[in-house]
Amino acid sequence: MTDFVNVDSHPYDTLTPDRVIDCVESVGLLSDARIFPLNSYENRVYQVGIDDGQPLIAKFYRPGRWSDEQIIEEHAFALELAAAEIPVVAPLEYNGSTLHEAHGFRFALFPRRGGHQLELDNFEHLEQVGTMLGRIHAVGAARPFKYRRTLSLQTFARDSRDFILNGNFLPRENIDAYATVTEHLIERIAPLFERDWTTLRLHGDCHSGNFLWRDDTPWFVDLDDCIQGPAIQDIWMLISGNRAEQTAYLDAVVEGYETFYAFDPQQLQLIEPLRCLRQMHHAAWLARRWQDPAFPRAFPWFNTPRYWAEHILALREQQAMLNEPPLTLGAV
Repeated sequence: MTDFVNVDSHPYDTLTPDRVIDCVESVGLLSDARIFPLNSYENRVYQVGIDDGQPLIAKFYRPGRWSDEQIIEEHAFALELAAAEIPVVAPLEYNGSTLHEAHGFRFALFPRRGGHQLELDNFEHLEQVGTMLGRIHAVGAARPFKYRRTLSLQTFARDSRDFILNGNFLPRENIDAYATVTEHLIERIAPLFERDWTTLRLHGDCHSGNFLWRDDTPWFVDLDDCIQGPAIQDIWMLISGNRAEQTAYLDAVVEGYETFYAFDPQQLQLIEPLRCLRQMHHAAWLARRWQDPAFPRAFPWFNTPRYWAEHILALREQQAMLNEPPLTLGAV
């Protein structure tokens, strides 16, 4: 297989600590030169000390990923949510803008928020998250995104499959198996994605890592993947375990959710198809980012024969899950 790592060509190589500070100071702030990198793969994120002020979080957007219009629309959505008193970490405005550019990098500044990780097996936490999601979706339903992506089978499944098959990633002995199982999965779930589902502006990536539990409240900390799509996309990643556990978790989320927004139980049939899309998209995401030196360091198991064999097995197991009846609401 081809080794796609090229440590001399990635644009983030030029994002040195001094350059980070220069960028932050370009908006009129004065840094105290304290800088601390935070965990992020898609973008680069730093805590930067500010002279006579609280540290800020500087987020540097991956070059070429989003257009200015898409980033500004993300920021506008976050600010709209914050204005509705929904606990989301929204960007700060300097010089009349939330998106800035310096030294060839686009970046945004955010207030620092502390907290700890959401407990997905805590029903009280899940109900509160459901309440916040209902509030987010009530705001998100007011108007559609104009520039952000729409969740689609083409983008998340077909394009991902094509990238893997055309990119010389798969070991020769796994090519046919991967091509076959992904083709069958796409054919199986395509009719569901051809239906006219109600869509709205979503967080888009509601896993536990994108929440902070602070002051008995779940804070949404990252809207980088906000998207137009069906409401269930923001719910299904919060439920896990066996079927009985998933039903109980789902009931807790929906009980809070329906306080502010109506839940469509018909969308429950999208959970396993959406899980298919995420599995395929995640593998392609790692492959697309394999030139970034941070990825081989963080995901050393990727792009190995064992990884691809296990990925194909997981897709086959997911194919079997599509034969199971959809989840239903229990106690709610």
